[in-house]
Order: sequence, then C-alpha cells, then structure tokens
Amino acid sequence: MKEIIVVVEDKVGLLADISYLLAKAKINIDAVSVEIIGTKGIIHLTIKDEKKAIEVLENNGYKVVTSDILVIKLQDQPGELSRLSKLLAAGGVNIENVHLLTKSKDMALFALKVDKFKKAEKLLGEYLHVADELVPQ
Repeated sequence: MKEIIVVVEDKVGLLADISYLLAKAKINIDAVSVEIIGTKGIIHLTIKDEKKAIEVLENNGYKVVTSDILVIKLQDQPGELSRLSKLLAAGGVNIENVHLLTKSKDMALFALKVDKFKKAEKLLGEYLHVADELVPQ
C-alpha cells in the first residue's frame, strides 16, 4: 500500500483545502495524520486510489511524494506493538514511521514505514493486513 505525503507551508485552512479537493473528486480518505514542524505542514494520507489523489493534488499546486507502507493488524492489548517492533529490530529492520489507522473491538491496524520493506514483509507475514477496507473485522 502507498501513503501519500504532502509537505507545504503551514496555513489556516490547509487540511480543509486538501480534503475538499479530494471530496470534490469523490476520493475517500481512509486515514490521515497531520503535523506541523516549524513552518511546514506535513499531511500523511492513506487512500485506495492514490494515483487519482496524486493527480488531483498536483493539479491544484500541491507537491506530493509517496511511500510504501505496511498495514499491520494487531490484537488491541498491551505489549503487541512492543512484540512486533522487537521482531523487526531483531531482523535489522528500522521503523521510520508508525501510526494507528483504526481500532475496532479487539483489533487495531497500524501503518508502518520501514527502511527494509521486503525484509519486513517476510518477518511480519502473519501480521500483514491485506484487504480493501482499513477496518478490522
């Protein structure tokens, strides 16, 4: 799965503008994370049709980069993220970014960006979540 990252000068209404553009193009946002670092706004988006979203955003003046992410399904209980991150560390894989996508009942979905994607896929086989929906069953 790909994550779309928009890095722009921070301004009032930035998220409103980006979400409006995507909605107008009938593109649903599955997950979003926004942070401000200095004067920059950094928006992480997970969207099923990332190609269409990139086109819409770029056509409206936004600079967009993409990153491969792994979507991981974990039991929602203490220690699960620790167990997963220790598994990656033992395999020599560095986690560069992680954020919670959604929680439901006793499951949680996380997005992970790692430095060794293929190796992480092998190590995390049982945890990988491959589905059309980002909502745990």
